[in-house]
Amino acid sequence: MVDAQCHRDVIGIAASNAMKLLTFQARRFAWQSFSKTLEDAPEVDVDASVTDAVVVFLHAEVEDEPEAADRRVFKHSLKHLKWLANKRGLRTVVLHSFAHLGGSNASAAYAQSFIERLAIRLRDTGYDVACTPFGYFCSWQIDVYGDSLAKVFKQIDPPPTG
Repeated sequence: MVDAQCHRDVIGIAASNAMKLLTFQARRFAWQSFSKTLEDAPEVDVDASVTDAVVVFLHAEVEDEPEAADRRVFKHSLKHLKWLANKRGLRTVVLHSFAHLGGSNASAAYAQSFIERLAIRLRDTGYDVACTPFGYFCSWQIDVYGDSLAKVFKQIDPPPTG
């Protein structure tokens, strides 16, 4: 029998409290708002799609919230997304909060702010950015390229403490 921590270490997800990015180079990505997960999220009805995009499922951890950690995590997330988009010449990015990648969820306010800041910075550097509705489960349709670079998991650790 495998204990839960060992299982998490083996699969490599949620074994560490760090920002996690699961990214896809997608031929097409479509999403629809399905159900609200945060009571104070605005009422939305979204049905959208993009073609030739980097699709980012991201999970912010509570350890990412302190200022020094946030600076590092933000800088490295931005750098990683631009690098991945540029590998295929993609200019469209979709950001989606995906809390299922980790264990110690950051506050909803921090996660939403992180996504909004990332979207602004990407737009300021010439990318078209879409964000799925924050505080909602969404249904998806995704068509991902076949090469290994089209499916990348990245963990960005906050700076060491102490």
